[in-house]
Amino acid sequence: MGGVPSTPRKTGGDDVSVAEYLIATFVGEKSFPLASDFWNKLLELPLSSRWPSDRVQQACELFAQSNGYTRHLAKLLIHLSWCLQELLQASDDQSSLYKKAVNATYISSVFLKYLIENGKSDSLQELHLSLDESEPVPHGFVMDQDIQNFVMHSVLSFIGSNEVSPNSYVLHQELLNFMLVTMSTQLLSGPSHGPIDANPFIDAAMTQEKSLVSLVVRRLLLNYISRHRTPPNAKSYMYSDGDSQGILERVGSAAASLVLLPLNYLVSNSGGSKNPLAECSLHVLLILINYHKSIMSDESMTDKSDDSATSESVSKVHVFSSDNTFSKALANARDVEFDRSDVEGNAHPAGPHVRIPFASLFDTLGMFLADEGAVLLLYSLLQGNSDFKEYVLVRTDLDTLLMPILETLYNASKRTSSNQIYMMLIVLLILSQDSSFNSSIHKMILPSVPWYKEHLLHQTSLGSLMVIILIRTVQHNLSKLRDVYLQTTCLATLANMAPHAHHLSAYASQRLVSLFYMLSRKYNKLSDLTGDKLQSIKINLSGEDVGVSEDLAAELQIFTDFLRLVLDILNAILTYALPRNPEIVYAIMHRQEVFQPFKNHPRFHELVENIYTVLDFFNSRMDSQRSDREWSVQKVLQFIINNCRSWRGEGMKMFTQLHFSYEQESHPEEFFIPYVWQLAFSRCGFGFNPDAINLFPVPHPVEKEIEDERGEESEGKAKVQELNEQRIVFDP
Repeated sequence: MGGVPSTPRKTGGDDVSVAEYLIATFVGEKSFPLASDFWNKLLELPLSSRWPSDRVQQACELFAQSNGYTRHLAKLLIHLSWCLQELLQASDDQSSLYKKAVNATYISSVFLKYLIENGKSDSLQELHLSLDESEPVPHGFVMDQDIQNFVMHSVLSFIGSNEVSPNSYVLHQELLNFMLVTMSTQLLSGPSHGPIDANPFIDAAMTQEKSLVSLVVRRLLLNYISRHRTPPNAKSYMYSDGDSQGILERVGSAAASLVLLPLNYLVSNSGGSKNPLAECSLHVLLILINYHKSIMSDESMTDKSDDSATSESVSKVHVFSSDNTFSKALANARDVEFDRSDVEGNAHPAGPHVRIPFASLFDTLGMFLADEGAVLLLYSLLQGNSDFKEYVLVRTDLDTLLMPILETLYNASKRTSSNQIYMMLIVLLILSQDSSFNSSIHKMILPSVPWYKEHLLHQTSLGSLMVIILIRTVQHNLSKLRDVYLQTTCLATLANMAPHAHHLSAYASQRLVSLFYMLSRKYNKLSDLTGDKLQSIKINLSGEDVGVSEDLAAELQIFTDFLRLVLDILNAILTYALPRNPEIVYAIMHRQEVFQPFKNHPRFHELVENIYTVLDFFNSRMDSQRSDREWSVQKVLQFIINNCRSWRGEGMKMFTQLHFSYEQESHPEEFFIPYVWQLAFSRCGFGFNPDAINLFPVPHPVEKEIEDERGEESEGKAKVQELNEQRIVFDP
């Protein structure tokens, strides 16, 4: 048995003995040529074969020592490619071919993953993805071809071309797990990717033909939409007997459960997902579309000086990102039922298009937006695919997407991921850039909102609910997270919505005025503190006081901007939509005293002036009728509605209508790549040696418990640093 200790015998002892012998031979020191019958025997092992995790660990350690000489990993990958090619060409009974392909994929995943996470060299030389020059090769095999390109082409061809069926389900799942393993080389690099980072398999995927890439993107999206259930004939392979938690022993973990990992928190119980194929398809797609390879170019320039007869060669290095064919394929995806170019004659980029049912994708996203992966896919489509964005904007049931987003934001304090909150707010900001969206959300009336507990919301428009939730998010952020970017995103979205407000509800109007009051109190407090600190500096001349004063001044400027933005929002409603929003007039009249301190304030008076123009208009008319009437809430509101008809906006100063847009930074991968890999860990049951991960910080178990106890206030601040660099642009 070589260096592998024998396994306790189980039922079917002969099969176990054969499996032990073949695996021991595979990891041993004897090299078998590609054409050897050994490979057929290895790949024809029963799919039900099991080994304990400690036995696999020992086998992997032996394999790492022998692979440099035997090149068995490269040979196994070649056989995997051949199996997949045979399957694509076969027309008769394919059961034996499927078994060989599943075994080849699974065994490759186990040993490749171990080599990646235990590699010592930056270039991953331990993989030895080449054959020895003396290796006898079968006829037709090109000796000097890149094995990683050869296997990725075969894997992607099968995924893209082969329909998911009960017979092919297990192989599709294993191939997606294999994809996760091959792409996990990204975990070894830091978040700032450089030209020397070694990602041989994902780089090979990026070089595939556009037509193949389009097929793969289509298949991954269809897998996510279709949400295939695990077929009965696959469950005996995928699940352990008597495993009450339903943790996948092979398919769901891609060998994570077979290689000993000290930190189990990297693998969640989502391995028991009802739709593991959909989950893995989504996260493989997210990893592919967010990958960016840095390429270094070296330009030589000759520097000639007038006073010198010699010339000096100067090397100038440029680093740029290569194109991502998967991201482009997703951006060019078209609806199977309608293509804008068919009607308008628009010229789309040349090349194959991904054709998917937008309606089914829209509905699927709506059902699963509580999941972070779904939010990331929605963001990617809205940000990059103009056809899908236009499709979303013309849908009359926008509540399908908005309601789960708003409910998640409402429950943000219940340990919702900080990254998830940011991505949802950015989605809302992107949608609010369209005026038709801002108009249509006020026309959709919600009979009730049962998950909103603070106030009974009955017959409230979707637009009013969105205003309420955004204001609530701002107020929560002021008291807990204190994040400027989150605050700005919420207020920018409200500013985009303001000119299009229509019958804003009484509660939404009250919350908007209350937001102004809350920010004004914070502003006044900071203003007083800053003044006191400046006086203290003049007296004490303390260097420490100077630093504190600068911090206070910076915070004061932030709240000045916030306060002006809320005043701009109120101005936009009063200037462009007052007759349609009597409730906002009522709310301002009811709390008009909160604006008084800013009436003559040098920083705010021009914005407050319009509010007082409105107040003067309605107050004067009310005063003329006050003496002989008793004013109830309903009578005041009816009075406002009646007088809105005679409102002409006389005396109102016209300010530039605010419009904010979202602009992605030049290196978004520095945020998204770590983020999507963390999601892959939590949702696909994929584990990795935490000591080898450099892509993002991995806390030890004790540190994680402390973080959990700290609660929401500190969660995710480091993780969203790169996201904070995304831009919200004011469009004049």
